[in-house]
Amino acid sequence: MRSVLLVLAAAVCFGTTGTAQALGPEADPLSLGAARILIGGGALAGVALALHVAGRRRDATGTSVAPTSGDRTHRVPAFALAALGAVGVLAYQPAFFLGTATNGVAVGTVVALGSAPVLTGALDWAIRRRRPGPAWSAATLLATVGVTLLASATGTGPGAVDPLGIAASVGAGGSYAVYTLSGKALLDRGWAPAAAMGSMFGIAAAVSLPVLLASDASWLAEPGGVAMALWLGLVTTTAAYLLFGAGLRGLEPATVSTLTLAEPLTATLLGVLLLQERLPGTAVLGLAVLAAGIVALALANGRRMPRRPTSTRVSSVADSVPAWDASSSTPPPR
Repeated sequence: MRSVLLVLAAAVCFGTTGTAQALGPEADPLSLGAARILIGGGALAGVALALHVAGRRRDATGTSVAPTSGDRTHRVPAFALAALGAVGVLAYQPAFFLGTATNGVAVGTVVALGSAPVLTGALDWAIRRRRPGPAWSAATLLATVGVTLLASATGTGPGAVDPLGIAASVGAGGSYAVYTLSGKALLDRGWAPAAAMGSMFGIAAAVSLPVLLASDASWLAEPGGVAMALWLGLVTTTAAYLLFGAGLRGLEPATVSTLTLAEPLTATLLGVLLLQERLPGTAVLGLAVLAAGIVALALANGRRMPRRPTSTRVSSVADSVPAWDASSSTPPPR
């Protein structure tokens, strides 16, 4: 349950993105995304470096989790995993923005957020041979229905759907799956959450610098623009992904992907409370259905946690990692 709450806290941070943009000055989406990754990713890399210098980063040879049968990620070098995760981080934002710009906020949001848990679960099964259980499937379906209702009520009206926009939105969901699974693979090797997230976002930050310099960043000359960039970087990226990484260490990637659907729930509530937006009845129903799916998944994961460390039942990585004594030479139970 602690891991579930950490991921939900990360989703709340993610959900403040839209409100921060609405309260700040108008900014070019490309430069805004680059500034967010540059500040947030740079800070994540700094945190990872500080922990490493202080000697608090875990040694991967002493805390790694034994790979499951069929897991192919253990053959990939750690640097390659970090670089692959950085590609997912960099690809997500332009793909998401292209999808919403082409087909509207409603369709783009539903396809991107709805496809992310499904693609994460499918890739996790294909790569790590971990098939999500029926509780995840039911909760994900319920949460996706809630996102669909919410987006259809608060987004733009229906119109012709552009296949290119659909492909871009699915690409955003796939990008999320890539960096989530890359981060999970690093965590399974014993990397600390700050080190795993910092390595991926640090590489992404380095690539974002020339993008920011080449785009229209005039909005950064305004005090409101600086405040918006700092919030998006330090809160919705640095703090959010430190929480995300800590929760990802104790949960399966597919579960984490579904729990982060609390992001649109948070964004909608903030829109009502801070931006005085009004919600139609369909949106209220969508919020309730989305919340029900998230709560159902959280409770299902809470019930799966072992009550006693001496339990002999076969457990998953999500069950065994938090309770495993890292000083033992015996790998955690599978």
